[in-house]
Amino acid sequence: MTTDRTKLILIGVIVLLAFLWFRKDEPSRFFDSRPTAQSLDFNAPESGAKSRSVIVSADEQINIDVFETVHPAVVNIATTTLGMNFWMEIIPQQGQGSGFVIDNRGYILTNNHVVANAQKITVTMADGKKIQATLVGRDPGSDLAVIRIPPREVNAVARLGNSGSIRPGQKAIAIGNPFGLTHTLTTGIVSALGRSIRTGDGKQLDDLIQTDAAINPGNSGGPLLNSNGDVIGVNTAIFSVSGGYQGIGFAIPINLAKEVATQLITSGKVARPWLGISGVSITRDISEGLGLGVPEGVLLVQVIRAGPADQAGLRGGNREVAFGGVRFRLGGDIITAIDENRISNMEQLVRQINGMRVGETLTLHIVRDGRHQEIRVLLAERP
Repeated sequence: MTTDRTKLILIGVIVLLAFLWFRKDEPSRFFDSRPTAQSLDFNAPESGAKSRSVIVSADEQINIDVFETVHPAVVNIATTTLGMNFWMEIIPQQGQGSGFVIDNRGYILTNNHVVANAQKITVTMADGKKIQATLVGRDPGSDLAVIRIPPREVNAVARLGNSGSIRPGQKAIAIGNPFGLTHTLTTGIVSALGRSIRTGDGKQLDDLIQTDAAINPGNSGGPLLNSNGDVIGVNTAIFSVSGGYQGIGFAIPINLAKEVATQLITSGKVARPWLGISGVSITRDISEGLGLGVPEGVLLVQVIRAGPADQAGLRGGNREVAFGGVRFRLGGDIITAIDENRISNMEQLVRQINGMRVGETLTLHIVRDGRHQEIRVLLAERP
């Protein structure tokens, strides 16, 4: 009896093991409680229900349209310059920035500081193709430069707009390569116009567009766009304590960029007007302390020999005096206005002159020995 029971148990065990052996590759509902792929399809529509379409807002559609239209014309620019290490050995150094195609002939607009002193310039197109570019010309004064690729490599051209018509509050869209992340789109608004900043090398850039669209290292030289996809500026600098984005970026107005690019393409340089003077800004306190007789203006310290101001008869200082611990050179003319625009400091004078052209004649309103005079000056090209 016991033997028969033992045989039955052994037969049952053998049958069970055989069953498990043949089912070893199949999931078992008895031994595996994990959910199936079908049970994880959380978004599966209910029986008879229609699938939901993705809703894109009007503002989102603007971003999408602008990016799809313009990004094929935006390029990544990699540069190689030669520098020296600690042991005075010449080593290659890499740089990176952005640019955009402005002409079917292969001209690309970017920042001067992106390509300055570069021995090699490599452009990466939107499709990933790498192309060697040549330098056409650069202008440190405006921080703009033009490089060129073969015309056959051009796939798209950015449309240049009119920066003179933009207003604070308008949409601003930036496309570039921040930190080497190619074709990154960021959005914001035009925060302000007419901003002035001083660059790391001491140069002053005037009449800039301020935007809160995220601009980071690598965005330099890329386009700032409006809602129509027109380029309104060239992204060039940020104000930052940390070195990264903090909501204040600056772009060079495209109207200025078009003028500079035209001169760089046609002549390889930018002809800038020159007055040929050095001066100091006058405040009311300085004027009262020195007895100058005018509340504000620019006191001419030196007039460069044979320069435009010298040829027009302007005079520089001829004696030194001390006031408030500072030495001033007196005896020179005081410029109070250019044409009909009042001049209260040296910054305004420089900005006014920079906005004019070589060969243009201006009228300087000056005070000489207490008397008001007008002197006409023909602007020459800066040496």
